[in-house]
Amino acid sequence: METLLPNLGLRPTHLSPKPTSLPLRFRRFPGSIHHPPRKCREFSLQSSLRTRADAQSSCEELGGENASLIRSIARGCLSFGAAALAAMSICCESPALAESLTVAFPVSRAREVNTVQRTLVEAWGLIRETFVDPTFNHQDWDMKLQQTMVEMFPLKSEDAAYNKIRGMLSTLGDPFTRIISPKEYQSFRIGSDGNLQGVGLFINVEPKTGHLFVMSCIEGSPAARAGIHQGDELLEINGERVNGLASEAAAQKLRGRVGTSVTVKLHSGNDSSSNSGFREVNLAREVIKLSPISSAIIPHRTPDGRLSKTGYVKLSAFSQGGLVKAGLDVAQIWLDGNETLVNTIDRDGDMVPINMVNGHAITHDPLVVIVNEGSASASEILAGALHDNGRAVLVGHKTFGKGKIQSVTELHDGSALFVTVAKYLSPARHDIDQVGIVPDVQCTTEMLNAPSDKSPALPLEADSCIMVAEHELDIQESKGAAS
Repeated sequence: METLLPNLGLRPTHLSPKPTSLPLRFRRFPGSIHHPPRKCREFSLQSSLRTRADAQSSCEELGGENASLIRSIARGCLSFGAAALAAMSICCESPALAESLTVAFPVSRAREVNTVQRTLVEAWGLIRETFVDPTFNHQDWDMKLQQTMVEMFPLKSEDAAYNKIRGMLSTLGDPFTRIISPKEYQSFRIGSDGNLQGVGLFINVEPKTGHLFVMSCIEGSPAARAGIHQGDELLEINGERVNGLASEAAAQKLRGRVGTSVTVKLHSGNDSSSNSGFREVNLAREVIKLSPISSAIIPHRTPDGRLSKTGYVKLSAFSQGGLVKAGLDVAQIWLDGNETLVNTIDRDGDMVPINMVNGHAITHDPLVVIVNEGSASASEILAGALHDNGRAVLVGHKTFGKGKIQSVTELHDGSALFVTVAKYLSPARHDIDQVGIVPDVQCTTEMLNAPSDKSPALPLEADSCIMVAEHELDIQESKGAAS
């Protein structure tokens, strides 16, 4: 490493004047980096579609990937120097390599901490090249690496070292940019791939408060049978408080072998300071079959007395990580032509529309999309695409309000880094982030939650939101919207 310095004319930065301290150095080679595309994942929750049809229809997820949407730094070339000082080179795999970053850092005497040091540098590099805010929340990101490395050096445990990385990421001011441990990432992948052993809860952190809330329950799951509902706040898991815990870490605690059980404490209602609404529930873990798509044909009588049928399709979750692209693929099923599906805004502030190419809708029948507080991310992209292009009327409650796109990269130690790489606006350029989408017609959703064993489900036609949706379909049909 030292032999390279005279030839490059670069000056290392030393952190401490003490002779006994080991230096951390950051060296930059002039030029720019080309980043190959990398797949991205993100959670996205409930969205429901209703369309009038006299016969069953089917839909399929389209293939391919939007490679130009998200780019991230390539998996680095890693090399280590002398025993006391390690050097990590982060370089591109592109043959037209224009820049390489080399970071030298003091090697921790604790082996597990040393592994996390390498993870720190890898995560820092990905943030540096892909994070949506190029000012890094108005701070010197290079100096932040130095500071974090110095704080990590004397630590003795892996958990403490990971907490230093989390602390560094928290300074970005973006709750969706985060790191999860290898065990948590394995749990995330199991859940997103559609197979898991657990209790059937979708949970998420409310960004402003840090509290964990139930987004939805899988129909027929232990959580649904116990009467747990969307909007319930999760307070404890097996007697341990979960306030401040990441959703992946909480999900890991809820999952486990079939036949074991877990006790959760929840609060239902708006006043968390009162004793009313608190309850503990013991849930037996089962094999949870994720079936994100369900459908039904609902008989319906029109205002003029005719018997009609309403096709009902429910998307409870986007599997395989809830890709933003999955929401776009579903939107294309219902639209024609070259309509704009969503607008993305990159770290330079440039807006890029994502358009269909010669789309052909499977039907032109009237369409209503029912949304609620659990509709987030890709669900909001789907709802916005259909609404702003005049294809569907929105019914329900204001959506969650997540207008950011994350990439997910598996790091060398099996951990994973979630990085916000872009923002998005609806086709009509409405900002969704922390605002949500307000539906055209509001309704109550008391029937959309899974009932308990003591409260059997009423038929779908008794659902108040579905009744509102059917009324809106009748209005569209009377205006000649049906083909």
